[in-house]
Amino acid sequence: MSPTLVLFILLGYFAVLITISIVTSKGATSDTFFTANRQSSWYLVAYGMIGASLSGVTFISVPASVGNTAFSYFQVVLGYVLGYWAIIGVLMPLYYRLNLISIYSYFEERFDRISYKTGSFFFLLSRSMGSSLRLFLAASVLQLFLFDAWGIPFFVTVVITIFFIWVYTFRGGIKTIVWTDTFQTTFLILAVIISVVLIAQRMGLGFGGLMSLVFESHYSRIFHFDDPNSTLFFPKQFFGGAFIALTMTGMDQDLMQKNLTCKNLGEAQKNMFWLSSTLVIVNLLFLMLGALLYLYSTEFAIPLPAVRDELFPMLAFNEFGLLAAVFFLLGITASTYASSDSALAALTTSFCIDFLDFKNKPEKTKQRQKNMVHVGFSILFLAIILVFKEINERSLIDAVLVVATYTYGPLLGLFAFGIFTKNKVNGKWVPFVCVLSPLLCYLFVMYAPVLFNGYQVGYENLVINGLLTFLGLYLISTRERAVPNT
Repeated sequence: MSPTLVLFILLGYFAVLITISIVTSKGATSDTFFTANRQSSWYLVAYGMIGASLSGVTFISVPASVGNTAFSYFQVVLGYVLGYWAIIGVLMPLYYRLNLISIYSYFEERFDRISYKTGSFFFLLSRSMGSSLRLFLAASVLQLFLFDAWGIPFFVTVVITIFFIWVYTFRGGIKTIVWTDTFQTTFLILAVIISVVLIAQRMGLGFGGLMSLVFESHYSRIFHFDDPNSTLFFPKQFFGGAFIALTMTGMDQDLMQKNLTCKNLGEAQKNMFWLSSTLVIVNLLFLMLGALLYLYSTEFAIPLPAVRDELFPMLAFNEFGLLAAVFFLLGITASTYASSDSALAALTTSFCIDFLDFKNKPEKTKQRQKNMVHVGFSILFLAIILVFKEINERSLIDAVLVVATYTYGPLLGLFAFGIFTKNKVNGKWVPFVCVLSPLLCYLFVMYAPVLFNGYQVGYENLVINGLLTFLGLYLISTRERAVPNT
């Protein structure tokens, strides 16, 4: 696929996003940016959140992971459902009852201002790093298939990538994103479906033959009950997945901000229920695609790349034809931008509400400060991406994605302590507890194989992190009854 064709496809794609932005941002106020005036239809939010919940990393890495761990990731996906039910039954009623814009303002209601700022800080830290990584992936794809051919440096590619997001989100904010995510989710799903269909055609398979080939192969193994020490052990993956969904969706301003744009609690709960059901199907489709990529490579004696994450793009651009290449490009762009644009809006919202005290400011002041913060986080994304590029992007990506799971542990502990106890905390010690807990968790993960006869800590490190935070908060708390908000 020529660089010129890539350019025209992307220009057309972003022209649609900008058009949606113009239409949805008419008459927009700061309240529109933060809450979409709480008028979003639940089914639009649910559908768009599929793309926002996934990412370019998921788009490439989940199919690639099948080569090493088969369908074991589906154990985590099943755990997600349990986590989403907990969000529906516990967190959503709390957020709507308190009429929250930033979900971390709950900590001020329940504890104090220091706890509130601490919770928001951990969200800002995690999302800034995670979203920058997702944007790094999108910029790398654009660099490889477009800007390298024209001799344009990576720095310019990153600036252009972030600029496009800023252009279509800076006015309408979350209201625009609800609609753009719907558009982008469509391309994400189409990219996977079309890839599966094209592989089936090239292998001469109908639907029945395709299903038989995948599920009769060794790649289709899902459940692992044989080795409790393994990170693939079912209880670790299932309950780890439940807590990942609970924290990285239910305690994440990015994804919950979309839910809070629904008209009422009932519609928000319907949104989350259908999202959880749909994500099971979409993730199974990703895993099936992964199995087919490996089976196709075996049948046609195609050497596997040294880095397995390169398998899908390699086959899409070199083996499956122009249609596959076009939709892979749109799919990776859609999956990355759908998660990154909402993150930029959520970071702006969190900083404005949590650190700039927007509640009682005039509208003109809100608009000016909101725009400045929006630009500021765009520049922060740029800086983080360039640091990743200069150090060692691949190993650092892996490391930072692991670190991101640690940053949600303190949020899990804070929310759990607030909901399940009535104790008050000594606020000045809360930041210390929330920093110490991930550090202790990291040491436990490092030394667990030595201390516990080869035991490998998997996704349960998030639970351990949350428990350590909970215990730390208990130690700095008093039994004095708090103001009843839960």
